[in-house]
Amino acid sequence: MAMNMIIRNEMDSDIEAIYELTKAAFENHPHSNQTEQFIVNALRAAKALEISLVAEVGGKVVGHIAFSPVVISDGSRDWYGLGPVSVLPRFQRQGVGKSLIDKGLSILRASGAKGCVLVGDPVYYEHFGFRNLPVLTYDGIPQEYFLALPFADNKALGSVAFHQGFSANE
Repeated sequence: MAMNMIIRNEMDSDIEAIYELTKAAFENHPHSNQTEQFIVNALRAAKALEISLVAEVGGKVVGHIAFSPVVISDGSRDWYGLGPVSVLPRFQRQGVGKSLIDKGLSILRASGAKGCVLVGDPVYYEHFGFRNLPVLTYDGIPQEYFLALPFADNKALGSVAFHQGFSANE
């Protein structure tokens, strides 16, 4: 299906649509606790959404991506976490998520960020340059699902902590 998609910054009028589409996107996801919509709201409330983009098709918000700062135990600065990235189920596998990720990473690079990390499917995220770097760790998940994308020659090592908003469950 050909789509005329617009990717833009989140606006206040998008907040309810982002909540609902995030809830729908993860409703049947096998590796989700179905808390992603709460995470986005918590990040927003903490003013930790460094980048919050929506994908709009026909005037309707169909996708969203969030980037927030992370802390790395070696003191490396300007690293960000990608996620959640959400696409309404009927728009999945049509390039919406890819477009959101590409645009978000482009904005991060242009802003002077040093790199980006995420928890996700290595097969999917390798297409964007993410890979498992054994020098960066995140407790609580198998290491192969913790992926990083350093920009240029930026190096970081140690344990990564996502914003406390990632523990939101309501």
